[in-house]
Amino acid sequence: MTDILSITGPIYLAIALGYTCTRFGWFTRADMRVFGQFVIRLALPGLLFSAVASRDVADILNASYLLAYLCGTLTVIGLGLWWGQRQQLAFTDNMVAVMGMSCSNSGYVGYPILLLTLAPVAAVSLALNMMVENLMVIPLLLVLAERGRGGGGHGLQVLRRTVLQLARNPLIISLGLGLLVALMRWRLPEPLSRSINLFASASAGLSLFVIGGTLFGLPLDGMGRQIAPIVVAKLLLHPLAVALATVALPMVGLPALTPSLQLAAVMLAAMPMMGIYPILAQSYNKENLGAAALLATTVVSFFSLSGLLWLTRTA
Repeated sequence: MTDILSITGPIYLAIALGYTCTRFGWFTRADMRVFGQFVIRLALPGLLFSAVASRDVADILNASYLLAYLCGTLTVIGLGLWWGQRQQLAFTDNMVAVMGMSCSNSGYVGYPILLLTLAPVAAVSLALNMMVENLMVIPLLLVLAERGRGGGGHGLQVLRRTVLQLARNPLIISLGLGLLVALMRWRLPEPLSRSINLFASASAGLSLFVIGGTLFGLPLDGMGRQIAPIVVAKLLLHPLAVALATVALPMVGLPALTPSLQLAAVMLAAMPMMGIYPILAQSYNKENLGAAALLATTVVSFFSLSGLLWLTRTA
């Protein structure tokens, strides 16, 4: 168990450091937004570009991984919608909960953990997850949520706006440029490559620090029954669904994933929900629910991820 804590311990100590520094006023939550913008606009794009540009296109456009992760996530979305109907939730309220159940924090939390556990495939797995989440899952959830508000064309308007936002997203731009470089087999000049890698190397530690600082001040009071299903679905159901999807690949005629990529997909599905979850929930007047679910899931994930690592080590 000591070797498991040596992996998860530094991750959550970095999160705790961000929380503590914000708690004692060394940094403010506004500072965390600035740090977060640095990670999202420079550090993570640099990391994704380096991961994609330096590899063979066949490694990046891994259809088995993309399909397995997408199918596992869509399964969680479907089960989440069914659960909401059983609970007689309003459709938009149900969609907010489903967002939390199905969208992982791949960049801020997932990549640093993979870097310590599965370093050879960490960057490629992150790039593949970013494609599934940013190009497929999040747009689908936003369109469904807006259609639930009423108005026949509202969903199409959201889809159009989402596509335009994606076209300006630094993460998507860096993925596209990386794919172009890999496809053309270009070799970047050494000074440019080293500069990109400098920014890429800043992403892991700073992203965890930002998560911790962002968690300070989030509410939890009186929301246990509302957030418990979200926490359970995100930390247990999502990785289970992705694991079953990866196992089913050979049954439908697709190449099986390597053990390291299979484990990476399950690990990324087991991460807490994305850091922007409370912001998305705010659009539907559920910001307190989103913030509480994010805090609870991040705390509980220390134990669930440690347990998952222990299971993989003993298997």
